Amino acid sequence: MKRYIRAFRAKTVASLLLGGAVGIGFCAQTATAETAQLGGTLDFVVAGEAPSKDGHRETTYAIVHPYAPFYSLLIRVNPDNPQSSDFVCDLCVGGVPEPTNGGKTFTFRIKEGVKFHDGTPLTARDVKATYDRIVFPPEGVPSARKAFFNMVDSVEAPDDTTVVFNLKFASGAFLPALATPFNWIYSKKDLDEHGYDWHRDNVNGSGPFKFVQHQPGAFVEGVRNDDYHHAGQPHLDGFKAIIAKKMSVRIQAIRGNRAAIEFRGFPPKARDDLVNALGDKLRVQESDWNCVLLFTSNHARKPFDDPRVRRALTLAVDRWGGSKYLSRIAIVKTVGGVVFPGHPLAASEEELVQLAGYGRDIEASRAEARRLLEEAGATDLTIDYNNRDVDQPYKVVGTWLIDQWAKVGVKAEQHVRPTPQFYAALRKSHEFDVSIDFNCQSVINPIADVTKFLGSSGNNYGQYDDQVLEEIYGKLARAPTEDEQRALMRQYEKRALDEMAHMGISLWWYKINPHRSYVKGWNIAPSHYLNQQLDNVWIDKSLM
Repeated sequence: MKRYIRAFRAKTVASLLLGGAVGIGFCAQTATAETAQLGGTLDFVVAGEAPSKDGHRETTYAIVHPYAPFYSLLIRVNPDNPQSSDFVCDLCVGGVPEPTNGGKTFTFRIKEGVKFHDGTPLTARDVKATYDRIVFPPEGVPSARKAFFNMVDSVEAPDDTTVVFNLKFASGAFLPALATPFNWIYSKKDLDEHGYDWHRDNVNGSGPFKFVQHQPGAFVEGVRNDDYHHAGQPHLDGFKAIIAKKMSVRIQAIRGNRAAIEFRGFPPKARDDLVNALGDKLRVQESDWNCVLLFTSNHARKPFDDPRVRRALTLAVDRWGGSKYLSRIAIVKTVGGVVFPGHPLAASEEELVQLAGYGRDIEASRAEARRLLEEAGATDLTIDYNNRDVDQPYKVVGTWLIDQWAKVGVKAEQHVRPTPQFYAALRKSHEFDVSIDFNCQSVINPIADVTKFLGSSGNNYGQYDDQVLEEIYGKLARAPTEDEQRALMRQYEKRALDEMAHMGISLWWYKINPHRSYVKGWNIAPSHYLNQQLDNVWIDKSLM
């Protein structure tokens, strides 16, 4: 699969990034002859606060932006060109290795002399312990991306500088999964001595910055790691991630130069207002976004155990009309299915309109929704609706969904919760009938990304078991050609979104990053999770 992903990504770079000729203040940063300057502190704003500090259990950008700079990865997307599908070594030596044993064995050499921030040497045994934690977590230990690694049979560390991944079957999804930016390398000593919950509240990495402090509700602070294993980096003295839940506060922070950037993204109007106010003091980078907002039904609650009810909810939603309206006010835009739109494995429009909720005749779809609700005995349905207290796009899209469901007679009682409480309701107590949910991934890796829809997935909160879907996915993960993968993906999509309607998709996101022009070295990726270690970032003091 690596072959056609690379071709896809190269094509999108030219078409999706705004060039300098598009308008005042807009640019797509590329490599230049500029020499990175040392020093300075990068202040940036973050819209939410993470439920914990543990990257292996969390799925939110609110942990990646403030905490990724404290950690290293085995491999990562090229920080100089994060729109590409090129993977480079972080803790490994040289280039990413080619597999042996018919594509089933990957052997990595680990850099020597790397240290965790507490002074403990980092070896291959730490890498093995980390991936054992991610791929084979003990019962009761959450691992949000366990399903990404269903092709992995074992991880070995025969010595301090060698890590070997043995796969059950060759899979093009393995290396992209390995490069996932949540796969922070933890110290085996920490895991052994403190247990698997220690990282929820504690930080000990080997990344470009050392943890200084976290003031809950206020900020996370880091300082340069002078012993960082990439020579000459980081360039910054440190950073401060300022937590600001209201978008208006974040926009004003950039406008008033109290912060330089928000890495997640702003809606179109905010971009335009900032450009008009700041002119050439601002740069803007834009990209399609490997993130889609969902609504997940709790199958453990009646009548949401009935596929007719779930199907009615998705039939009520006018995605085509919603795209035209919401793309003007929110960070969503594209109508799509389970795969990142435009990818070779994604459904075409002709294929999409065959799915429940994607038909162009919205009145016919809503008539069918009313019929299904009546047939299921759910004509007076009221939804206990869980949403997240983040404006973009959760509250905006959530309010729109309430209006969509009302058009078929369904009432939604919305409970908007701060991020930690939202996640607690979604993951632990399951206190919802329907919840806003999302599938926000990093590296565009459809075969791994769509595991979100599996009941067995560590980040699926619908409380269902669908063995038919599991079997289709098993075939998809092993399919050797693009044609076979595409055919199986359509079966998978039809089962998940139409026949069983386990989840509903609203719209795919669109990423807009205005930032102060003195921020250099950071390049936009098709994900707000990628390229956040900040080791390449520097401040051009002449532009401050």
